Amino acid sequence: MTLEGALDVSVSDDGRDVRLAFTVHNAGSGTAELRFSDACRVDFAVLDEGREVWRFTDGRVFAQLIGEESIPPGESVTYDGTWDDPRDGEFAAVAELCAQNVACEARAEFSV
Repeated sequence: MTLEGALDVSVSDDGRDVRLAFTVHNAGSGTAELRFSDACRVDFAVLDEGREVWRFTDGRVFAQLIGEESIPPGESVTYDGTWDDPRDGEFAAVAELCAQNVACEARAEFSV
């Protein structure tokens, strides 16, 4: 299974939110079968000079449902998150797939 991740970060015109879109592409020849221990599919973190300033999953509760998702060869799936009321500065965003059986992540630099 060969998964490739890409992270797109966009800041709203008024600077009130940062939208994160993590695309996971199956670059392999077979279907990627992803297994999850709960309803959380991806986690995002925002770093300021290596220090975490925001995490998507902090303060959130996810249904405790074991789940699976399939990505056919050559296909992609995109997971979204939003950082509300960000502070000004230069940041790095990191997205990580929360699957139990495979790792995939991506990183992007941005400024607010």
